[in-house]
Amino acid sequence: MKLRSPESFWLLKNGILKSYPSLKENIVCDIAVIGSGITGALISHTLHNAGYKTLVLDKRDLASGSTSATTSMLQYEIDTPLTDLAGLIGEMPAVECYKAGIRSIEILDNLVKSEKLKCGFELKKSLQVAHSKKAEVKLKEEFELRRKHGFNVEWLTSREIRKRYKMISFAGILSEEGASVDAFQFAHELIDNNHRKGMPVFDHTAIKKIDYNRENVVIYTELGNMVICRKVIFCSGFETLYMFRKKYADIVSTFACVSEQNINYYPELKDVLIWDTDNPYIYMRTTDDKRLLVGGEDVKFKYGGFSEKIKDEKANKLIRKIKNHFPNINFTEDYNWSGAFGVTKDGLPYIGKHPDFRNAIFVLGLGGNGITFSVQGMELVLKILAGESDPLLHYYRFDR
Repeated sequence: MKLRSPESFWLLKNGILKSYPSLKENIVCDIAVIGSGITGALISHTLHNAGYKTLVLDKRDLASGSTSATTSMLQYEIDTPLTDLAGLIGEMPAVECYKAGIRSIEILDNLVKSEKLKCGFELKKSLQVAHSKKAEVKLKEEFELRRKHGFNVEWLTSREIRKRYKMISFAGILSEEGASVDAFQFAHELIDNNHRKGMPVFDHTAIKKIDYNRENVVIYTELGNMVICRKVIFCSGFETLYMFRKKYADIVSTFACVSEQNINYYPELKDVLIWDTDNPYIYMRTTDDKRLLVGGEDVKFKYGGFSEKIKDEKANKLIRKIKNHFPNINFTEDYNWSGAFGVTKDGLPYIGKHPDFRNAIFVLGLGGNGITFSVQGMELVLKILAGESDPLLHYYRFDR
């Protein structure tokens, strides 16, 4: 299954930073983590450092699936607005989910510093702008509910947005908490740190079948070897969805393009993430090498991938929208690509156990907040293993 187009900017920018051997022998461990993207990197890190004998398996090169295609905008705002999520699961649970996103950004900041990861991580503000006067009314309700619950938000008029960011738009919400990162580089560096501390990592190791037993899990690889473990944790994103009898999410493709270096609006935009609520939406962020990255134009996922013509058409649409917001921007496209992700009805992930798979745990950070959901999964997985409860496990459960 193709998870990205071949021209993913992060993969071209970084190359394959680290390679690992395929599994060529039988091995026994406490926990096998399936997937070496940013989710697998985070979950294996917390397990290895908690003292579990952990290994990582991936059928591809490290982090070369969806992690190499993500735009890596780290926002606490979930795809589902707080006002809508409150109607689905209750006001206080919705607030708790939103505030968990803020804690995730703080945890990532501390992790990058403590592990000394060179991954372009930058704390930023987050600006969510309405796409019309009618949308302003809805967004203002969102602002009032967030302010009621103590979120660090500011309402900016279109005039204030233009003054601060030279951006033509309707009014919007400015949030204090946000960040951006090179997720591909982050995953490589974090896994490498733990590999050097003794955590086994195997890439190009495809799984043939898995037996879920009462006392353990046995993983059979296509190369004829076995992994015998107490637990298996799936960190393989939307590709995991095929395992379930029930449909838990839709799969969509998103498109992105990035400018040449030294974009002329870099000083105004370097410290902010921008999300336009239009349908299809558009979002943008700067990179640590002074480019502007823009994404959106989501469509239903195609298993055969997308032609260069379609990707170019989507990139041109994104650039036209950018120029509507910034008429004087000097945006020259350097790369464009597409990537796929899962979308749930409530915008929340699936983290926890599933009744059909004994001794398995799933950390599926679906939606536009996959990275922050995966950070939350670090603590939640430890609680599951310890037999402890957490309200987030209730909100993120299967069959909710």
